[in-house]
Amino acid sequence: MAGHTVDGVVRAHAEAGRVLTPSPAVLREQREAWEAEHLRPGSTLALGAGQRAREEEPDIERTCFERDRDRIVHSTAFRRLAGKTQVVVFPSDHQRTRLTHALEVAQVATSIARGLGVNVALADAIALGHDCGHGPGGHASEDAFDAFLDEGYDHGPWGADVVLTPLNLCAETLDGIRNHSWSRPTPATVEGEIVSWADRIAYCAHDLEDAAAAGIVDLADLPSAIAEVAGRTRRAQLGTFVQAVIEATSATGTVGMPPDAAAALAGLRAFNYERIYTRPESLAQSVAVIEVLRALVEEFVARPGSLPDDVERDPQTEADRVRAAVTYVGGMTDRFAFETAIALLDWDPDRLPKGIGRGA
Repeated sequence: MAGHTVDGVVRAHAEAGRVLTPSPAVLREQREAWEAEHLRPGSTLALGAGQRAREEEPDIERTCFERDRDRIVHSTAFRRLAGKTQVVVFPSDHQRTRLTHALEVAQVATSIARGLGVNVALADAIALGHDCGHGPGGHASEDAFDAFLDEGYDHGPWGADVVLTPLNLCAETLDGIRNHSWSRPTPATVEGEIVSWADRIAYCAHDLEDAAAAGIVDLADLPSAIAEVAGRTRRAQLGTFVQAVIEATSATGTVGMPPDAAAALAGLRAFNYERIYTRPESLAQSVAVIEVLRALVEEFVARPGSLPDDVERDPQTEADRVRAAVTYVGGMTDRFAFETAIALLDWDPDRLPKGIGRGA
């Protein structure tokens, strides 16, 4: 079907739809001018930003941060998040993966950014890219790879400085990705700080929801001090915490929450750590992840020629060989890593991580 040609224009549908008043397209320079006029003072403006490691001509239509967002969404690293653990290895159809987590962080971050009148495109780009440095098997991959790198393995810097380097993203976007974790230095932009809050808000709420659906926790067990402030459901918690950031930041100019909401979020995170992340089954899953990932890295360090063609196969030094192996294994999805271990290392499937919860 070739569409429907009317007055020199091919339409998708036979019947006429809504008609816009003909006018010139809204190009990048006009969008930059709109930002300069309408965004809150202290926001990150696209005009004057966009410094990249490799100089490029500006896009005719998109601002530099809109361009970054598109590059991340179309990247291999972003697509692979669909096959990487958020909390549960081998999740059910309704449990989160790293990809759905990134999308939910972006939703929270853009809601806050719109409410504050700051740069939505930058917040969106940082949020979508913030976890691209995660290896297979969840946070346990950081413990696995730590053993091989003098500087340790931190998914924020690794994502910004290794995984996403080919995309040639803006300095502001990379800074937000690099520093989104609360243990890292303060991001250089308010949009980066917003993503730091959005990440914690999103994972605290949706990890609890996933655990309840899997029968790991009962929402009725959530302490009343948390529930009275933020509710017991993901919907109530997201609404409470998003509004708390908007209200506190609007009132003070500092990105943050009022003490009561911040205490409820901290309490929710502590509850999740006790009941979900550090329960015996979760710890056993982490141990299994660490064992198999370390064995894979050691194999590729010993035999760098077995790395695929798109990875440096002839590193010059031992440190180069280690880094190439960590880069390759860190980019794997859960399933590919475990299948590679079985095929390449004759790994016993009974030693692989097990799913947790109903249907596992």
